[in-house]
Amino acid sequence: MSFRRPMNELSKGNFKFIWVGVAAMLATLALDQAAFSQDFKATPVHAIAMQGAPAYPADFTHFEYTNPSAPKGGAIVMESSGGFDNFNPFILRGTAAEGLGLVFETLLVASDDEPVTKYGLIAESIEVPEDRSWVAFNLNPKATFQDGQPVTAEDVAWSFETLKEKGAPFYAFYWGDVSEVRVTSPGRVLFIFGSTSNLELPLILGQLPILPKHYWEGRAFDEPLDTIPVGSGPYKIDGFEFGRRISYVRDPDYWGADLAVSSGQNNADTITYEYFRDRDVATEAFKAGAFDFRQENSSKRWATAYEFPALKDGKVIKEVIPNDLSAGMQGLTFNIRKPIFQDRTVREAIVNAFDFEWVNKTLMYDAYQRTESFFENTDLASTGLPSADELKLLEPLRDQLPPEVFTAEYKAPTTDGSGNNRENLRVGLKLLRDAGWSLTDGVMTKDGMTLAFEILITQGSAQERILNPFIANLEKIGIKATLRLVDPAQYQNRLRDFDYDMIVGLWGQSLSPGNEQRDFWGSEAASRPGSRNYVGIQDPAIDRLIDHVVQADSREALVTATRALDRALLWGHYVIPQFHSGTFRVVFWDKFGQPKVAPKYGLGFPSTWWVDPEKAAAVRAYQGKK
Repeated sequence: MSFRRPMNELSKGNFKFIWVGVAAMLATLALDQAAFSQDFKATPVHAIAMQGAPAYPADFTHFEYTNPSAPKGGAIVMESSGGFDNFNPFILRGTAAEGLGLVFETLLVASDDEPVTKYGLIAESIEVPEDRSWVAFNLNPKATFQDGQPVTAEDVAWSFETLKEKGAPFYAFYWGDVSEVRVTSPGRVLFIFGSTSNLELPLILGQLPILPKHYWEGRAFDEPLDTIPVGSGPYKIDGFEFGRRISYVRDPDYWGADLAVSSGQNNADTITYEYFRDRDVATEAFKAGAFDFRQENSSKRWATAYEFPALKDGKVIKEVIPNDLSAGMQGLTFNIRKPIFQDRTVREAIVNAFDFEWVNKTLMYDAYQRTESFFENTDLASTGLPSADELKLLEPLRDQLPPEVFTAEYKAPTTDGSGNNRENLRVGLKLLRDAGWSLTDGVMTKDGMTLAFEILITQGSAQERILNPFIANLEKIGIKATLRLVDPAQYQNRLRDFDYDMIVGLWGQSLSPGNEQRDFWGSEAASRPGSRNYVGIQDPAIDRLIDHVVQADSREALVTATRALDRALLWGHYVIPQFHSGTFRVVFWDKFGQPKVAPKYGLGFPSTWWVDPEKAAAVRAYQGKK
């Protein structure tokens, strides 16, 4: 006899079975969530330093290099060179307008009197474990975009993914060790790292610019932007004329005005950039009162261009301000993707043709020092012979590195400054002959190839006056070099595609080098358009030394690793080191007030300065303005 339950009892039985299953699943999810919360929770902090503790406590009210009582108001006009056609500074295409950093903000902000410390901005607090294997940012609930919409964790995650996928290539490179991004709540976003060796990554992610997802929906992020963007910063674009000027106005509704990191900053009502094609023309415009402030990068102009009535009358201030910033490296850069530069001996020979001492004395008024490190003006620069700790990193790579790395301190070739560079040219000529080149009828050749190359530049007279003597010295040993002057847009395109023989390369360095070194010198970056591996280095030994820098777990280890990397780069003769100053040279109309304490690692202008109403009125009267 068969037995059959009524259908309703079967349904109740199945429902009971299903409910038990669902309850078990929910319990499992709850356990998983508890485990997730336990694994990725840490004590929130207001700031994070690369090494040690932040200098300012959680209840600090302002940075020491600011004046919290600085008056608000007034207008600042500055200069910029070239032109612009783009309001999206996060992509390679187009030329971004000057000053867009006033519009867009980041999760954290740096302190300018500490080497590498970041304080909360959009992120009210930071959670990071001891091993720095992840970081979570808790957003300030007051943070809003300039259209009134709140900044959410979704915006943070979207900004990260968008910049990594469509932004300038270095974003993906910087954040390559991030394995996962999770929005854990509307106000918290978590970044999980695939490797725990990059201890700087939490600070690097703090530099993430936060963009409004809702604004960019329906817009192509990787195309130049020609409409006014929405950011979350203290200033908004007030007006512009492409290629000529752009003006920013302080946002009266700026959400972060009362934060400690903002106190005494963003003081001017308006900040305007006037564009000039030629800096010498701009100099005359400055003297006529067309703009207020200039950081002078030409020693000739600094020495000769500012002897005019306003300076003598005390209405214009000319000042040299020392700083402790890393000078990095500026140098004539070999593109070793080109066959003629692949031989290190050839590069070393060409280095000998640059007569810094004569250039500095004759053309630059003895205003500079010779650069002899990729980390110049810091304790990260290599000196003397390698230390015992450096040798621990270098010895396993001995067969892959130039022998001089182990036996000599790098020193750039020197002269007596007379303009007679004969001795160094003899050295260069011998090196070329040792490398199989021969001088025939005044032309250096090898296997039917002529030693000739082009130097690509985008600034006219300023670079030409320094490079022409170098070219003349090269000609004396049979090397034919020529200058190619192109406009900024073409220069940027050719730089992105590595379409040059030689350029004047510039690598700014922080006081805590990290994974940006992979973008500068790493093998993967050498073939990635838009990277800053301008040289084209693809060397496993350099890659390994970069790893030591990125993985350094203390200041001592970082200094050791950076010095070892510095030696390998210097003795590779990848650049002809030029010069650095170690100061800010500024000239400005005397309409400003300044804090009593200057930042150690920055200039502070325009953010911490302010327009003094009485001084500004006196300047206007002097200039004949109402």
